[in-house]
Amino acid sequence: MSKSDITKQDLYGILEVAEDATGKEIVKAYRKKALKCHPDKNPDNPRAADLFHKLSQALEVLTDAAARAAYDKILKAKKAAALRHKELDAKRKKFKEDLEARELAAQERRETDLSAEKILAAEIDRLRKEGSALLKAEQDYLNEQIKTTGKFKPESSDKKSTPKLKLKWKAKKGDVSNGGYSAENLTTMFSKYGEVLTVLLSSKRMGSAVIELGNSHAAILAVQNEIGLPENPLTLTWLEGQPTRTPDIQVPPFGHQFSSQTSTDQQVLSNERDFESLVLRKLRQAEERKRLAQEIAKQDEEDNT
Repeated sequence: MSKSDITKQDLYGILEVAEDATGKEIVKAYRKKALKCHPDKNPDNPRAADLFHKLSQALEVLTDAAARAAYDKILKAKKAAALRHKELDAKRKKFKEDLEARELAAQERRETDLSAEKILAAEIDRLRKEGSALLKAEQDYLNEQIKTTGKFKPESSDKKSTPKLKLKWKAKKGDVSNGGYSAENLTTMFSKYGEVLTVLLSSKRMGSAVIELGNSHAAILAVQNEIGLPENPLTLTWLEGQPTRTPDIQVPPFGHQFSSQTSTDQQVLSNERDFESLVLRKLRQAEERKRLAQEIAKQDEEDNT
């Protein structure tokens, strides 16, 4: 066995001894294995002679102190190199995993942004359809004011306010789910009756909110038919805008969409969309929202006293 061959062999493994084995243990292991693989005892095994030769070389190197020290030094260097490669492979693997994770996160962000753009496009389309009657009414109002006075005249402060309902449900103090209700699911829940302008959850009292609807028709429908979550039903009371006479309006069959638009409103759907007027309308409602928030806080204080 040449020098280069020896450095490639695991001499301790050939003899099946530990790396700190004594000389006596090495000789004992050699005798035991040499007796089993001696070529004379294994004439039909072509590998017996090669194994016997390797055993002899291992004995020769490991029983000589200087040769064993040199071999151990090379063996230690090889193990250190293998460990470095293993650590490097682990770092490469982690780098690859981190890179893939970043790429996946970037892809998810792109998909989220695209989804948000689609949702915004759908909402704009909905505003074009549902808000057309409002826009037409605002345009007519503005045009009439301009014709009669030559300038825009703000709506009078005594204009009838939009209907507002106070909602209550069971919710324990500290319940992060607020009894299963949120501004989002309340908006979805009441949208089937008509336009939902505002949903304000009480910041001081759990299980309480105020909802502002687009018209009294939608509010009447909600009061007469909405029960909320079956496991935690709602209690609805009028806060503002209750008609002097509240007709009994039944919920249309399943699949029917609530709408307060008249046939005239349907014709308006084909008119040119003017979002600037819608913005004006929203600005005029801003002060009403502030007042409503103040009223909710006042109601909470009264409930706590």
